[in-house]
Amino acid sequence: MKNMTRRGFALSGIAAAGMTAACGNGVGSSGGREIDARVDSTLNYLYTNYPNTTDLRDKAAGVLVMPVVTEAGFGFGGGYGRGALRINNATVDYYSAAKGSVGFQIGAQQHAHVLFFMTDAALSDFRSASGWAAGAGVQYVVANEGGNISADTTNLLDPVIAVIFAQAGLKVGATLEGIKYTRIIP
Repeated sequence: MKNMTRRGFALSGIAAAGMTAACGNGVGSSGGREIDARVDSTLNYLYTNYPNTTDLRDKAAGVLVMPVVTEAGFGFGGGYGRGALRINNATVDYYSAAKGSVGFQIGAQQHAHVLFFMTDAALSDFRSASGWAAGAGVQYVVANEGGNISADTTNLLDPVIAVIFAQAGLKVGATLEGIKYTRIIP
């Protein structure tokens, strides 16, 4: 029997998770309808519970909605979710969000997030990239202790604004740093 190293074990786990996630992306499946239904529900929840985000929606060139991103980690970590890009409230593309990490971490969580592309240039850059990673150019808007999301006028000038909400789980914190978005065919 062959002994497996920790690195080999982790890489095989990540590969298995990737293959499992890819199985749901078959052409001709009902994946698009399922994603759209989840996106509708997520946006309804966001705009009902955080009405200030409607200002972002009204000024955005496009909105990427990730209804559920699941993250888990124990030393090595990863996350995955699927969502839709909407322009003028119509789905134009579907995307996956994938994340990998190494370091001190333990736990699992799920969250929803929405990226508001506030300029046509930011939206064009996102759509033309073969894979787009959230990084330093993203402005985060988070729920405060009163449950409100505040988006002031300085935030509206940023090219991409991320709203993270509906967190559940035992992993501390949520960030989009290191998440890579890739266009998929559901």
